[in-house]
Amino acid sequence: MSLSRLGSIATAGRLALAASTVCAALTLATPIASAQTSPPAGPLVDAEWLSKNLDNPKVRVFEVSVDPGVYERGHIPGAVNINWHSDLVDPVKRDIVAPAAFEALLEKAGVDKDTTIVLYGDNNNWFAAWGGWVFNQYGLGERVKLLDGGRKYWEKQALPLDTKAPSYAKTDITLPPAKPELRARLVNVLEVVDGKKDAVIVDIRSPDEYSGKLFAPEGSKELSIRAGHVPGAKNVPWSKAVDAETGKFKSKEELKKLYADAGIDGSKPVIVYCRIGERSSHTWYALSRILGYEVKNYDGSWTEYGNSVGVPVINLAGTVWQGK
Repeated sequence: MSLSRLGSIATAGRLALAASTVCAALTLATPIASAQTSPPAGPLVDAEWLSKNLDNPKVRVFEVSVDPGVYERGHIPGAVNINWHSDLVDPVKRDIVAPAAFEALLEKAGVDKDTTIVLYGDNNNWFAAWGGWVFNQYGLGERVKLLDGGRKYWEKQALPLDTKAPSYAKTDITLPPAKPELRARLVNVLEVVDGKKDAVIVDIRSPDEYSGKLFAPEGSKELSIRAGHVPGAKNVPWSKAVDAETGKFKSKEELKKLYADAGIDGSKPVIVYCRIGERSSHTWYALSRILGYEVKNYDGSWTEYGNSVGVPVINLAGTVWQGK
C-alpha cells in the first residue's frame, strides 16, 4: 500500500470510524502486495478477497450507493464514485446511460479490456446491483461482480476506508455487444398479462405495496396514481434474498428454495419489477447472475405501469389515490 494512501486513510481517521479503520488498514498493509490473486469465479467477491486486491491493477472498484454522498465520508480505498442520478442515466430521456457516455465513464476510471469490475454500495447493494444490471446490459458480463454485503459488511468488518478520490490513467476501450434482452419494457409485461407470452412476473416490493395498501414507501417521491400490482405477479420481497445481519446474499441453495417455494424455478423466463427498477435489480442479480435463470428487469416498474392508461392492475386493498 502506498504512503499516500495510508495518509488518506489517516485523514479518514478523523471521522467517527477512524481508530478501527486505520488499525485495520495498517494490519493489511504488509500482505496486500503479495496476496493479489485472480478474482473468484462467479458473480460475487467477498470482502476478504477484495481487501487483498485493493492495489491490484487488474481490479477496479466502483461505489454505487443510494446516497452518493456517503462516498465522501469514507469509501473503499481506490474506489470510483458513481452517482446513479447522473452517471448511469440519460439526462434527457428516462433511459440508462448512452453507450458513448458509459464508455467515457469507464475510460476515465482506467478500465480496459482485462479489468475486473467490482461494484458495491449502501442499502444492501440496491443501486450497486442496479449498476451491475447496467454494466451487464453493456455486455461486460462475467467481468462484473458485486462485493457481497456491500458497504454494510465492509464497515462491519472494520476494513479500511479512505476519503481520497483516486485518479487513473485514461484508457481507450470499445464496449462489447450490448444485451438489451436483459431489459423488459411495458409491452413485454403486457404480453404476459394478456397471455400472449409465458413468463413469471415477480413483484419484489413490500407486501403492503403489493397489496395496494401503500402507493409508495414513506419518503419516496416517485409515485403511481394507482396502487396494487401487475395481474398474476408473485410477491417475493427483495429483502428475503439477503442475510439481515450482514447484508450478504443467502446461499445458492437457500435462494433456490426461496424462489421455488413461490413457483419460480427457472423453468420459465422471469420478469422482475419494483417501483423504479433498483430493488428489482437486486433480485435480478440473485435470479440471473447467482442462480442462472433467464431474467429481465422491468425498470419502468410500478411508476410506469401504475400510471399507464388502459392497463389492468390488482388492488387488493382497494385504495384510491386522493391527489396527495
